[in-house]
Amino acid sequence: MATDRETAAFIAEVMEEAGAVSTRAMFGEYALYLDGKVIALICDDTLFLKPTPGALALVAEPEFGPPYPGAKPHLIGSALLDEPEALVAVARAIWDDLPAPKPKKPRGARKTG
Repeated sequence: MATDRETAAFIAEVMEEAGAVSTRAMFGEYALYLDGKVIALICDDTLFLKPTPGALALVAEPEFGPPYPGAKPHLIGSALLDEPEALVAVARAIWDDLPAPKPKKPRGARKTG
């Protein structure tokens, strides 16, 4: 089941205090970006946060599940949607734990060697 565009927009709106939040449609689901880093997936209208050490330290009773078949378990963040301040704190903790995104190669660049 694909995620509704309205669900992705609602989740991004709830998280807007965290920083520059955006979503990108991928295969009927969404990737959730915070300041250029993918911190979560929105699949089947459910928020799945990356389970980084910082995020797990902030969630009292974490619930896990795979965002899609064959995926590693993620932190299910649906309960945090009712607590925007807590969700923002978890999102920032995930962002802090993740490495900077790799710079993109210019289009048309060829490998040498």
